Amino acid sequence: MTRNVLAALTLSIAAASLARALPAQADTAHAVAPEAAKPDSQPPKPDPFSFASWAWLTGNSRDTTPVIHTQYFDLEFRADINFVEDLNHPQDHTLDGSAEMGRTSEIQLQQLGIGGDFHYKQVRARLMTQFGMYSQLTPRNDASPGRGQWDLANAYRYISEAYGGYHWNSMYGINLDAGIFMSYIGLYSYYNFDNWSYQPSYVSANTPWFFEGLRLQTFPSERFKAEFWLINGWQSYGMFNHQPGVGFELLWRPNANLSLVTNDYYGHDALNTPGRYRIHTDNSIQWKYFDTPKNFLTRGAMSFTFDLGCESGGGVTCSGGPGGPAQNFLGFMAYDRLWIAHDLFAFTVGGGAITNPGRYLVLLPPINGATAFSGTPYYTENPGDSYKAWDLSLTFDYMPDDHITFRSEVNHRESNLPYFVGPGGVTPVGGNQGVPGSIVPNFNPDLVKTETRFNFAVLVKL
Repeated sequence: MTRNVLAALTLSIAAASLARALPAQADTAHAVAPEAAKPDSQPPKPDPFSFASWAWLTGNSRDTTPVIHTQYFDLEFRADINFVEDLNHPQDHTLDGSAEMGRTSEIQLQQLGIGGDFHYKQVRARLMTQFGMYSQLTPRNDASPGRGQWDLANAYRYISEAYGGYHWNSMYGINLDAGIFMSYIGLYSYYNFDNWSYQPSYVSANTPWFFEGLRLQTFPSERFKAEFWLINGWQSYGMFNHQPGVGFELLWRPNANLSLVTNDYYGHDALNTPGRYRIHTDNSIQWKYFDTPKNFLTRGAMSFTFDLGCESGGGVTCSGGPGGPAQNFLGFMAYDRLWIAHDLFAFTVGGGAITNPGRYLVLLPPINGATAFSGTPYYTENPGDSYKAWDLSLTFDYMPDDHITFRSEVNHRESNLPYFVGPGGVTPVGGNQGVPGSIVPNFNPDLVKTETRFNFAVLVKL
């Protein structure tokens, strides 16, 4: 019996020791082997700039989620319909100095686009069409199709964006795209739905709206982008001479309330003047200075843009001198926007000014059908020709839904020399005659120094 007691006691001690040596059954059922505890790969990096919402920026759409989203395609539809009342009351209903509108006292389809983004694995592509006034105004302001054969202006007339490319999962992402893509457009977007105002100031209105060529986007960090361009030229379907344009963009968003960007360009963009080069720098800051979503006064933000550039060679110089008269560009624009009633309404006030001797970036008035290629003796763009202008605008937006904006705006613009369309218009009696921009007997366009107009628009993005 003593032996049985001793045996039982020995077994109890051994069992207790084993129980202390092993974890409880509930724990062992969820235990992870040391090898499995180590991840096979690093967790995916966040998308660039995804640490905050950027819908408050001008140039960015507040509609951030596609209405139709599939594994391979995101649909995009845009419509921009405007009515403009110019207090100059031009008899031919023609406006000038703007790429955002071209007619007055009429309801016009400014832009209609349909397309979207395609994506399969790491291959990417984007297509957006452009119908309406954009299909006329945008190609008309590109002189490069005047060099060589084939009608580039009509070939691309109904396309605003069309490119294909590839994405590499390196750093925080690398994209290489080839085709037609949007340029930096002086802070603003090509599409008015994305902007704080309808008519941008001169810095945006006179900088390129699209590029054609190659674009390399690199994202070294979640808050920084470096983008590089090799393109045909300054807003051009073809080359103006024999050299492509080059440039870059640096974008830094250190926190959710601040965005800083610089865009810099070099090219030879005077048609058939290969010895003349152009440089341009465009720099902007946007700052959201308060954000109180629960308050009636919901949000406030401001932007400031400063541009500087010049041309030199071929009979002109950047600052004037023995090589020829000065040909340069200096301009700024500033805007302030307030959102109220939980983003149902918004007010924007802003404006800017430029000086551009030589007028090499000024949008040519469409006198007797003049284009950027034809030019016109009625409004010369000779080396050193003076051009100075300033503008103010006040914008009111009603936004009942993230996909629509009802916009009302008043613009006042002035220039140092007659530039805007006056009551007599810029069209000869009976319509345009002869070669575009040419002299018509007994006709003189009516150009004036000031313009005030009211703009009303319905802007849709789906």
